Amino acid sequence: MPEFASCLSVKAFLNMCGLKFQTELRTNAEFMSPSGKVPFVQIGPLLVSEFDPIVSVANAKGHSLSSHLTDEQRADMKAYISMVQTTLVNSLHYLLWLDKETLELVTKPRYGSPYKWPLNKFIPLMKKREITKLLSSSGWAKKSSEEVYEEVKKCCQMLSDRLGDQMYFFGSKETELDAFVFGHLFTVLTTNLPSSQLAEIVQKHGNLADLCRRIHEEHFKDLQKDS
Repeated sequence: MPEFASCLSVKAFLNMCGLKFQTELRTNAEFMSPSGKVPFVQIGPLLVSEFDPIVSVANAKGHSLSSHLTDEQRADMKAYISMVQTTLVNSLHYLLWLDKETLELVTKPRYGSPYKWPLNKFIPLMKKREITKLLSSSGWAKKSSEEVYEEVKKCCQMLSDRLGDQMYFFGSKETELDAFVFGHLFTVLTTNLPSSQLAEIVQKHGNLADLCRRIHEEHFKDLQKDS
């Protein structure tokens, strides 16, 4: 789920830039990535992984969504992206790997499904250890579910306040922040989990839900037709 959100954020960014790309699904994508994380893109012989480095490479090649922003606005944009990265990504990892019901009913079956026994049992176990270590290093592993939901509420409230009644976070033009937020909130809104509490938090903010709907309709029309 966090990996899907990251991939969707990059797809949204590339679509917003008008850049053409092809998507390939690989069961060993994490092992192919230079950082061990998805998404990654191949540009000629170059492999670039994760949202920020991919954006940086696109910017270096003349494709930017934030060139019209002031230095102060760019700093604000990076701060909001960092907040989403810290809060939403950690909360998704927590719910998928540390919430027992979600782990057993959703995470283990999905994460192990590409592999045959015994890898379908072993690989989810190794991933759980990796995520638990990651969350422990940032203090998130010690949080209760209620505390995690509270963090998400605060994050969504700040995003909603920043968006206000604008089309996008910095006015009438899309930026990297819109792509990044869309990828993560749309994933939350459209993924079936044993508890719908996370999606309900997002849905309480109509302007955030509308932003997701607007970007989806504008940049993922083919996906809409297939659904």
